[in-house]
Amino acid sequence: MGELISYEPATGALVWRGPTGDVAAEVAAACEGWIQWAAKPFEYRAETLRRFANNVRAHADAFADLIARETGKPLWEAKGEVESVVAKVDISIMAYAERTPRRRMEGAMGARTAIRHKPHGVLAVLGPYNFPAHLPNGHIVPALLAGNGVIFKPSEKTPATGAFLVERFLEAGVPDGALRLVQGGVEEGKALAANPDIDGLLFTGSAKAGAALSRQFADTPQRILALELGGNNPLVVWEPSDIQAAATIVVQSAFLSAGQRCTCARRLIVEDGKEGPLLDEIAKILDRLIVGAPHDKPAPFMGPVIDNASAIGVLDAFLDLIMKGGRAVRHMAKPESDRPFLTPGLIDVTDVANRPDEEIFGPMLQMIRVPDFDSAITEANATRYGLAASVITGKPQLYDRFWANVRAGVINWNRPTNGAPSNAPFGGVGISGNHRPSAFYAADYCAYPVTSVESEQARATIGQGLLDG
Repeated sequence: MGELISYEPATGALVWRGPTGDVAAEVAAACEGWIQWAAKPFEYRAETLRRFANNVRAHADAFADLIARETGKPLWEAKGEVESVVAKVDISIMAYAERTPRRRMEGAMGARTAIRHKPHGVLAVLGPYNFPAHLPNGHIVPALLAGNGVIFKPSEKTPATGAFLVERFLEAGVPDGALRLVQGGVEEGKALAANPDIDGLLFTGSAKAGAALSRQFADTPQRILALELGGNNPLVVWEPSDIQAAATIVVQSAFLSAGQRCTCARRLIVEDGKEGPLLDEIAKILDRLIVGAPHDKPAPFMGPVIDNASAIGVLDAFLDLIMKGGRAVRHMAKPESDRPFLTPGLIDVTDVANRPDEEIFGPMLQMIRVPDFDSAITEANATRYGLAASVITGKPQLYDRFWANVRAGVINWNRPTNGAPSNAPFGGVGISGNHRPSAFYAADYCAYPVTSVESEQARATIGQGLLDG
């Protein structure tokens, strides 16, 4: 058994250290304990999770402080994440009632048809580091509501947040047989996904990891696999009615959370020759934008990326595009050699041939100039991904064309690409997922429907095919 250590990205201070978990033992415990949880009435499980929400609310300040320190995100953003954790419970209870209701229909001869739902069993949840509480919580809450047992492995980069989250569930009365915590890295994640006793896996992370899981689960179609993956998201600005608002939406889309959201805009698509005023307004905002540590005063807009390796990878991707013919509109910089702070980068890649269709997970935005709106739609669709897309325009007819022709699971108008509402489905097409949208639709993959034809009295006849008796 190894040791896991977490450090603050902004300062390098120690946040958490502890042993890696025993995957086999945790799976065995969940397999033994989940049935008692599933046997409880839905109302009991819902009330337990409402206590969890109240428990999180009571620890909100400490929780937000921990998230901010462990991820590097600004404190104001971490507070918003905690609020999302609390809100998820009521949203999930509503979603369960709407997406998986009990139905009864009358049939012939006194029979009736009943539709009810059962939990899958023991579900593994692999969480990401960018929203280490909100995103795994978005799987855990609906899974528990449906009566499943859950084994949660947080990202190895945010183990403290994962442990804090699980403590709040257990304090609220979720039995430890229904929710198990496994700390660890890549090896523990692989072992959990490969364990034959789990009944499914709910994953949020990179498209590369999602593809590997799809291959791994291909031989076990009886197990549920829900993938929430990344995006190479387009943001089209075309004849905006307010250039300042458009620039603000561009900055929010590309650089919120230091670009570490799967819905962040990666590609800015503009009308060739008319991009000047927009770039001027973006520059004004970036000149004022604060990059800093979570608790700095005044509060920063964005903090560091998660670690130095990630920062170097994003900076290398920026420099690689320049080497291939890109033109830096706003140079990206790494001000501190030993800390993963990055300044926002904007690069014109119009003349870069064979641009890599990758999700570069950091504060980097690529600009592509096109001659007309049809070309903008073509460029928006020039990706294997299909998570989020947005168009900023003052013309409703252009939005109608954009919505009808762009392939994505989230399509916005005059709004940022990021910040999808929790009371709506969230997911993508292409390699951004496997058609298991989360958020409000998470109830769909946390329980399976059972159809029953029922009659209180046995009645049967065979009307054809019998010899005369």
